Amino acid sequence: MDLSMRWLADYVDCDMPIKEFVSGITMSGSKVECYGEEGDYLENVVVGQVKEIVPHPNSDHMFITQVDVGESELVQIVTGAQNVKKDDFVPVAKHKSTVLHEGKTVKITKGKLRGEASNGMLCSVAELGLTTHDFPYAIDDGIFILGDDCDRTVGKDIREAIGFNDTKVEFEITSNRPDCMSVIGLARETAATFGKELKVKKPEFKGVEGDIDQLLKVKIHNTDLCKRYIGAIVKNVKIEPSPRWLRERLRACGVRPINNFVDITNFVMLEYGRPMHAFDLRYVEGAEINVRNARAGETITTLDGVVRELSEEMLVIADAKKPVAVAGVMGGEYSGIMEDTTTVVFESACFDGASVRTTAKKLGMRTDASARYEKGLDPHECYEALMRACQLVEELGAGEVVKNVVDENYQSEEPSSVEFSAEWINNFLGTDIPEEDMIKTLESLEFKVENGRAIAPWFRIDIEYKADVAEEIARIYGYNNIPDTIIRGVAQAQRTPKQNFEKLIKNAMTSMGVNEIETFSFISPKYFDKIALSESSKLRNTVTIMNPLGEDTSVMRTTILPSVLEVVARNYSYRNPECYVFELGNEYIPVEGEVLPEEPVRLGIGFYDTADKVDFYTLKGMIEGLMRAAGAEDVEYERAAADCGFDEASAFHPGRSAVVKVGGETVGIFGELHPKVLENYGIEVRAYAAKINIPELMALTSQVKTYKPLPKFPATTRDLSVVCDEEVPAAVLERIIKKSVGGILESVTLFDVYRGEQIAAGKKSVSYSISMRSLEGTLTDEQADKAMEKVLKELSAIGAELRA
Repeated sequence: MDLSMRWLADYVDCDMPIKEFVSGITMSGSKVECYGEEGDYLENVVVGQVKEIVPHPNSDHMFITQVDVGESELVQIVTGAQNVKKDDFVPVAKHKSTVLHEGKTVKITKGKLRGEASNGMLCSVAELGLTTHDFPYAIDDGIFILGDDCDRTVGKDIREAIGFNDTKVEFEITSNRPDCMSVIGLARETAATFGKELKVKKPEFKGVEGDIDQLLKVKIHNTDLCKRYIGAIVKNVKIEPSPRWLRERLRACGVRPINNFVDITNFVMLEYGRPMHAFDLRYVEGAEINVRNARAGETITTLDGVVRELSEEMLVIADAKKPVAVAGVMGGEYSGIMEDTTTVVFESACFDGASVRTTAKKLGMRTDASARYEKGLDPHECYEALMRACQLVEELGAGEVVKNVVDENYQSEEPSSVEFSAEWINNFLGTDIPEEDMIKTLESLEFKVENGRAIAPWFRIDIEYKADVAEEIARIYGYNNIPDTIIRGVAQAQRTPKQNFEKLIKNAMTSMGVNEIETFSFISPKYFDKIALSESSKLRNTVTIMNPLGEDTSVMRTTILPSVLEVVARNYSYRNPECYVFELGNEYIPVEGEVLPEEPVRLGIGFYDTADKVDFYTLKGMIEGLMRAAGAEDVEYERAAADCGFDEASAFHPGRSAVVKVGGETVGIFGELHPKVLENYGIEVRAYAAKINIPELMALTSQVKTYKPLPKFPATTRDLSVVCDEEVPAAVLERIIKKSVGGILESVTLFDVYRGEQIAAGKKSVSYSISMRSLEGTLTDEQADKAMEKVLKELSAIGAELRA
C-alpha cells in the first residue's frame, strides 16, 4: 500500500518529520517498507517563460528561444519542439540539471546545437517522469506547456509548481488488517499512534429526484458469497479529466488517472479500502444486476481484452443474459466507462474473500480489487464508500446522482465483541496500565467498552479473542514501554536430549576448525547426477514442490551431500585456497502412503586444501574425534563397498573411502571424492566429504560418564607382529585381538605396517602393542602368555602367522 502524505494530511495532522512518522507508525503495527519524494531525481529544473522565439538560422525545424527563469538575464535555449510560442510557461532544465530519459536519469549541460548556444533544455512531461494521464492537456511529442492549474511563478522549482513533490510511504499491510489498505485506515492508525484528532467527515450528497427501482433491479442469488450489494445511478454523465488534486493523489498512491468516473472509483478504493465498479447502463441488458455463480461454459471478455472461461464455482455480476464482471476481480469489456457514456451504475459490494482469491488464481488475474477482497472485508462500509463516490460526482460536476439507492443486504448486524478485563490484560502483558488509559486507547481505535466487553468497529474483522484486545492496547501503549519480565508459571526451559546431542556435534566440528553452513532444503534433480547417483537409487524418489521458485529448487533433498558439495565447489570457483565446511540439516525421505516425508537429521562434511595438506586420514581423524565427542564405543571402520547401505557410495573414490560402524551398526560414510564427481563440480584438487546419520549415532552412544578409579596394579605389555595377506584389513586383526584377550585387555595399538624384501609378495607385516591389566591383582607371565597364545590361534584361522 502506497500512501500519499499529502492525502493523509486531509484527515489527520501529520506535520512531524517523516522519519519520526515512519518510526512511530511502524512500532504501532503498520510496517513501513520505504519512503521517498516524488520526482526526487529532478534537479535544477524550474518554471520558465518564453520571452522570444525565432527560427534557427542553420536548421529548418529548430528554434532559438530566450527564456526567463527568474535570473538577472534571459537564458538562450535551442529547441526542436513545434508547440512552443511566445509567453508560454514551460519546464526548464538549466545548466547542470538532471531529468529523466527513457527511464534513466541524464545530466543536462550547456552546449551548442548547429552552431548556436543552448544553455539548457525545455522539457516534455516524459522528461519529468510523467505522462499525459497526469496532465491531459499536455502532448506526448512536444514541450509541456504549463496550464493554469500549475503555479507559473518564474524560477519556481518545477516539482513544487506542478504538485510533483508529495512524499510517498510504502506499507507492508498484513493479511489480518485489510482496513489498513486505505488512506482512512492509515489515518486512524496515525491518529491513535500520535494522539491526534481524526478528521473524517461522513460523506453526503444532494442528489436529484428519480425512482431507482424503475431504472435498476438487483438480486443476490448466492448470499454466502455476497453479503451486500448496493447500486446507485448517475444520469447526464460528463466524461472528462479529473481535477489536478485528484490526479495527484492517485499518482502518489501508484494509480494511473484515466477519467473522472474511473478516477472516482479508484479514489474511493484507496480512500476507504472498498473496491468499486462503474457500469455503463446501456450495456446492462434488462437493467438487471444478478449476483450469481457462473454457468458451465460461460465466458467473459474482461477489461484487459482477454476472453476468459468461467467455471460454476466462480461468482459473477451478470445482467439479464450474460456476465458483465467477475465479482471482486475485474469488469467485462463492455462494462467500462467510455467517452459517450451517459448513464452510470455505481456498484459497492462485499464478496467472500476466499471465493475471490480462488477465482483470481484460476483465471490468472491479480488486481487491486482482488487483493483487498481476498483479505476479507466487512459489508457495513459499502454504504459509506458509495456515498463518497456520489459526493465526488457532485463535487466534480460529473453528473446527476439519483437520490435513492438499491441495497440488497444480508449481513449480520451483531457487532464483534470480546470480554474486557483490565486486570487480565495487565497480567497478560506484564504491565500496570490504568483501566481508564486502556479504554481511552481503545476508543482512539474506534472500539467501545460497554458492560465489561470491548466492541470492535465493523472494519476490524480480526478481533476474536481477549488477546487481540490486549494487542491493540500494547501496540499503542508502546512495546518499548512494556517492562521486561520473567515468564511466570513455566518451568525453566531446557534443551531436549536431541538438541543437546546436536549442539555437541556442532561444537565438536567447530573445535576441529570446520565452519558451519546452512543450505536450502530444496534442490535441483540434477544434483543427483552430479554425485553420480545410480538411476535406480531410492534417493531419486523425492518430494516434489508444487510451486517451486525454479527447476534448481524444485524437489526436497533426500541426501545432504550435494548441498555441502555445492558450497565447496562455490568456494573453489571463488579461488579460495581452502574450504572446510559442515552442515547439520534434514533430509526428506518420502513414505509410501503418507502425505509428509520422514525428516532425519544428517551431518554433512566437505573440504579441500589447495596446499595439499590434507588426505583421507585427515578426514578419518575428524570422524574419530567426532565419535569420541559423541561418546561412541566399539567404533570400527571398513572399506566402503557398493552395498554398504549408502547409495552415496558412488560419489566416493572406491579405494579411498570407508564406512564407520558403532556397535556393528553402520552410521556414516566418508572418504575422497570420485574423480568424476570432482569433474562434475569443477573442482581440480582432491576433495573429501562425509555423511553421518545423527539419530542412529545418538541411539548407539551415551553421554553418561562413568567414573573409573586409577588402576592399583601394573600393566603387562606384549608386542605382536604377524604376517598376513595384503587384503586383510588391520581393523580385522585388531578386532580378533580384542576378542581373544578378553576382559584383561586395556588397549591395543597398531605401531607398524611393513612391506618389503623380507616379506613375501602379496603379504604384509602388521605389528601391535598389546597392554593387559587385571583389576584383581598383578598379572603373571603365565596369564599374559596364555592370552597371547589364544590370540595367535584365532589369527591363524584367517591366515595370519607370527612373524619369524
